[in-house]
Amino acid sequence: MTKALSERVVDLPDELQPWITRVGALRLDAVRKEPFVHLPDADTKVVVRVEGDGRRSVLVVGPRVRATYHAGKPLVSCVEVRLAPGTTLPLLGIPAVDLVGRAVFLGDLPGEKPRQLAAELLRLDPDPESTTAHLTEVIPARLTAVADASRTELVRAGVAAMSIRTGRLPGPVPTVARELAVSERQLRNLFAEGVGLSPKHYARINRVRAVLAHAAELSWAQLATVTGYYDQSHMTSDFRALMGVPPRSYFTGRLPDAIPCQVVRRG
Repeated sequence: MTKALSERVVDLPDELQPWITRVGALRLDAVRKEPFVHLPDADTKVVVRVEGDGRRSVLVVGPRVRATYHAGKPLVSCVEVRLAPGTTLPLLGIPAVDLVGRAVFLGDLPGEKPRQLAAELLRLDPDPESTTAHLTEVIPARLTAVADASRTELVRAGVAAMSIRTGRLPGPVPTVARELAVSERQLRNLFAEGVGLSPKHYARINRVRAVLAHAAELSWAQLATVTGYYDQSHMTSDFRALMGVPPRSYFTGRLPDAIPCQVVRRG
């Protein structure tokens, strides 16, 4: 039996990697019977969407602060471009914080930049290879000319410091600010502009996603320790706040009530 959901990711050329973290294709070949989960996500994404009837649209999807659960899913395929921290403003002319929790047509954003990019992506074959090739041709030249390199570097250093990495847990916000030689207020402003979230909420999402990624490998207590929680109770509380249910319920399929999936339409 063919899988309902398939995903394919392409390799990014070196010149694109400072601006884009991932380009992939997602395809749904059948309406899913189980709930479709949108996980908390700190990334901003540009999505070329192809509906079952062949209609195309280009959306920008902002960071998602909590999980959402949906009943079924329309037949659709899409190419998803994940923007690196600090890319949203120079590429789209809008700070990432203005896109949190939103999915809007890229061409409806103010200014010429998003309209131009939307028109270019709509002209391409809707596959990750064509998208990657075009972005490699236009993005480095466009963004190198307008991006504030020092500010972008600070944003990415802050994101790295607030992320879970092998052998290193996120530091407290005051400590990270001191390490970067900025005030806590400046750090929050950098995150709002370049990521869309506060440093603290970014770290919460990063931790919960680490729990989701490694739950099959470790006990709950071990998982809490390696992901930087004070204890298992702290992990459970944070997981419930972002996922809507505690870890044990989520991994045994006891999920919140699903809501119908909404197709984005022009209003």
